[in-house]
Formats: sequence, structure tokens, C-alpha cells
Amino acid sequence: MSISPTRIAVVDDDAAVRKALARLLIANGLHTETFASAQNFLDSLGERRPDCVVSDLQMPEMTGLELLLHLVGACIPIPAIIVTAFNEAGLRERCAAAGARAYLVKPLPGQVLIGAIVDALGGCTPAGTHRVAVTPPST
Repeated sequence: MSISPTRIAVVDDDAAVRKALARLLIANGLHTETFASAQNFLDSLGERRPDCVVSDLQMPEMTGLELLLHLVGACIPIPAIIVTAFNEAGLRERCAAAGARAYLVKPLPGQVLIGAIVDALGGCTPAGTHRVAVTPPST
């Protein structure tokens, strides 16, 4: 019996961002599936459930925060990371209160996102994925 690779869902309405994030995650040994909307992601959960979701905050129809609240309300425990270009006052706290494991502001170095994913997964990844060495950003 083998353990399946770590599955990461990327939810972002911007196709270029989805493609860039997927490339980064795949290059780090993470199985990645992308979704153009929160609803598309939610519709996929009946077939498969990811180990972690990386979601944009500002999306039409359903924001990343609304997605988090939906997952919590439906008792679907998936670690979530919010990635946004908007660092408005109070949003970080609202996302954390809704269960976000990390709130990252774009642009961000790839290792920061990978580190947040590893942290969200409890500091490790299942067998079949690469160990990721994360270098803390310099200040």
C-alpha cells in the first residue's frame, strides 16, 4: 500500500496566477489541481479532496474568505492558505478567524508559499513528495 502524493488545490480567477502557482508547486513535488473559481473547487470535493487549498482572496462570485467560511460551515477540514494582493486592515484577522493557516501578500517568494504549505500540513508531507527545504526570508 502506498501513500498518495500531497494534493494541493489552487483557486484563483486569474489564469496566469493559477499557471504560475501550479508550476511552482509541481516543481516542488506537489500534485496540483487548479480551479478558476471557488464554486468550481467546491464542486470537485465530491470526487477528491486536497490536502491543502491555496486561494486568492479577491475573486468574483465567492471570495477566498467566503470559501473558508463555507468549508467550516460544511465541516470540511482542509487546511487553507489565503494569497492576496490586497492587505486591507482586518482581513488577515478575519481570515485567521475563519481558519486560514496563512495569509500571504503578493508578490511573494516561492519558498514562502511552500513553507506555508508545509506548515499547514503539520510540518511534513506524505511519502511520494519531495522534502522541501525552506529558507526564511531575510529581513
